[in-house]
Amino acid sequence: MKFNENLHAIRKDRKLSQEDIAEKLGISRQAVAKWESGTAYPDITNLIQLSELFCVTIDSLVKDTAECSTIGAIKKDIHKEKIIQFLKTATKFTYAGKGKEESIPCRPGSHDLKFEQGELKYLDTYIGGEKFSGEETVFENSNPVWAMNYSGRTIDEPFSGDFLKEVLLLRPEEMPFRGPRVYQSGNYTYHNAYDGDFFWFQGKEEIFWGDKKVFECFYHGGIVK
Repeated sequence: MKFNENLHAIRKDRKLSQEDIAEKLGISRQAVAKWESGTAYPDITNLIQLSELFCVTIDSLVKDTAECSTIGAIKKDIHKEKIIQFLKTATKFTYAGKGKEESIPCRPGSHDLKFEQGELKYLDTYIGGEKFSGEETVFENSNPVWAMNYSGRTIDEPFSGDFLKEVLLLRPEEMPFRGPRVYQSGNYTYHNAYDGDFFWFQGKEEIFWGDKKVFECFYHGGIVK
């Protein structure tokens, strides 16, 4: 694809209007329309701004090659990394990091925790306590792009909520589903078994006190569109 086709495809993929692009770059909507129609071409300053806005290289915007312009490849390599890093940051400022106060619940009896950074927004909403169910969702420009449902329970004492939060802060970048595969602190041991990848996955986590299982949680999710 050519530049105008690349720009149009990436903009649609990110669910942005020509007005959105114009506002973010400080230019007119007509200028963006001309770029997409192929009747005009951005200068180097605008190209740099576009690459930063979309989190892609300038090459992927301007080169007429399938390798550089494939939107699926951009999603898997760059967009995935962007969401993962945001998830790790959001975790530090919500439940696991004991960072923010709860927001007004969106459902009766629910606990809602929110974090926003730029065009990204994270919402963790759950119900229950010793037995609970919930969902983590990431929104980009108010559109849901990633979600994970979970349901778990405390089985026995001595369960430690602080240990669970410690584990959740260790989301691995390659597979950010709850905590790492295995983690141990004192007499507590955490196990996390899952199948799939960032785009579609399911798994189960368990916490043991010595040889006794005291907690379990099942989860599944992936990219939504």
